[in-house]
Amino acid sequence: MIKITLPDGSIKEVAKNSTPFDVARSISEGLARVIISAKFNGTTVETVTPLTTDGSLVLYTFDSPEGKNAFWHSSAHVLAQAVQELYPGVKLTIGPAIENGFYYDLDLGENSISENDFPAIEKKFLELARGKHAFQLRAVSKADALAKYQAEGNEFKVELIENLADGEITFCDHSDFTDLCRGGHIPHTGLIKAVKVMSAAGAYWRGDEKNKQLTRLYGVSFPKQKMLTEHLALLEEAKKRDHRKLGKELELFTFSQKVGQGLPLWLPKGAALRERLEQFLKKAQKKAGYEMVMTPHIGQKELYVTSGHYEKYGEDSFQPIKTPKMDEEFLLKPMNCPHHCEVYNYKPYSYKDLPKRFAEFGTVYRYEQSGELHGMTRVRSFTQDDAHIFCTPEQLDQEFKDVIDLVLYVFKALGFEDFTAQVSLRDKENHDKYIGSDENWDKAEQAIINASAEKGLKTVVEYGEAAFYGPKLDFMVKDALGRSWQLGTIQVDYNLPERFDLTYKGADNASHRPVMIHRAPFGSMERFIAVLLEHTGGNFPLWLMPEQVIILPISDKYQKYAKKVSELLENSEIRALIDSRSEKTGRKIRDAEVKKIPYMIIVGEKEEGEGTVSIRKHGEGDLGSFSIEAFIKLVQEEVNSTLVQF
Repeated sequence: MIKITLPDGSIKEVAKNSTPFDVARSISEGLARVIISAKFNGTTVETVTPLTTDGSLVLYTFDSPEGKNAFWHSSAHVLAQAVQELYPGVKLTIGPAIENGFYYDLDLGENSISENDFPAIEKKFLELARGKHAFQLRAVSKADALAKYQAEGNEFKVELIENLADGEITFCDHSDFTDLCRGGHIPHTGLIKAVKVMSAAGAYWRGDEKNKQLTRLYGVSFPKQKMLTEHLALLEEAKKRDHRKLGKELELFTFSQKVGQGLPLWLPKGAALRERLEQFLKKAQKKAGYEMVMTPHIGQKELYVTSGHYEKYGEDSFQPIKTPKMDEEFLLKPMNCPHHCEVYNYKPYSYKDLPKRFAEFGTVYRYEQSGELHGMTRVRSFTQDDAHIFCTPEQLDQEFKDVIDLVLYVFKALGFEDFTAQVSLRDKENHDKYIGSDENWDKAEQAIINASAEKGLKTVVEYGEAAFYGPKLDFMVKDALGRSWQLGTIQVDYNLPERFDLTYKGADNASHRPVMIHRAPFGSMERFIAVLLEHTGGNFPLWLMPEQVIILPISDKYQKYAKKVSELLENSEIRALIDSRSEKTGRKIRDAEVKKIPYMIIVGEKEEGEGTVSIRKHGEGDLGSFSIEAFIKLVQEEVNSTLVQF
């Protein structure tokens, strides 16, 4: 018998060589029917893998990320099999699971696949899946693996195998199909009840444009047809909420090929929106004791060599700017923190002066690959709501918890209610990609874990996701469509204070090293506004809207009254504009709806005579007639109810 420890701490004794499926069935037949993947002692295993020693076992269903990963990875195998049967001679390369489905890269030779071919591929896929073929993993020697793919003339698989060590190569078989694979599959193909080929695109082998271009087929699959139907409906809603589409419709931002890829241009309405967000956070920061600083957009290369950013991110940064002076080089700023370290170094501090909290809306630059750029969520120039807190070790716990409070305030004010705090720690095995001593890392990681627990946050721990200089707490926020985004981060850093030789004089009159907290509640203004756009569908909280009210005179005769109403609203700090076009009122109303302006005021002979306004609300329709004073009160109450105070 062996002892199997389950996630809740309970222990089950089962016969040696029992499988995860056997363990699931010993718990309940219902669980056995839905288990599709497992992890034993931290390693992904098949549900039919024999368990030979005591250990910890986690069972996964489709509802878990790990279950979806196994489901979609297995589906990639079936997709490859379907394409291979429909297009003889196709060469297979790789087919991983991704966030929302899977893809397979294929060398189609003389063939091509278009959207018109998707239904036939889906039909063949489901025909193969209905066979309920078991996925079986088997070890293969390097010589045999090479011989198989050399005989097939598949140079892609040969290249993959040549980079693997003998003894770590496995094939996965199902039906009469075999593929090079490391494992992590569902029990059999019959669990896949619905599939959709989403798109076909070009992709260079191994992402290198010097290599051959392949065809990448994207797909998604589910254990129930209903789930696929719901998923496709969600995608349609996501298209409507795409921040690139809404940003254009609402005239918030644009891009210019002449300016350069990934370099956003904020239009007047977008700049005003962004300014309101900045002022909102600045007001809260001032209450929390932050001081605003400003630093240049460039710095000497040596600055980033000292900080370690050049070593870690040099290849992802814009290349050094050479000056007429011999051997003088500058970099576009990839991070604000080295500059803030030098702000701290401006003068000596005592322990009585700490903490020092320096904040800046600082623009930074990263040379993202063109294929990775995506609207405002992945750009080459972005502004971080950055701040760095320099404190004593004794102050660290309270300062960290205070920053958590600030992040939670931001989320509450902007309607993000569903989030998880991800404790991002070092990779357990590989410490080479990090700087600093193990002692400092241990202290920093424990500080984050303790503060998160004390604040009662719902947390998950992810190893290998720390910044190179310290662990962090990342806030993973779910939007209105259930998609997860990383917004807001807090990091504990013992390393940069050492690299920049930051000190303060302690009560013992000796020099001590401060601890540094990096924090950005928004993350970046560009990404945050993009996510907020998609979360709200462009219907921002009233206090944030670029235009809160639009006044629609029903003819030119009432322009003067419209202007009077506008001035009264502006005097009450309500943002209003007048649609003075010679268009019919119905057209003006439709245009205002498209622009998502919260309130429409319609004025004509009746309103001018009575000194009133007729009100329509975006998405709701007529609210009736109001005195101007009553309408102002209505708007102010809505603003006050949504703009919570820190």
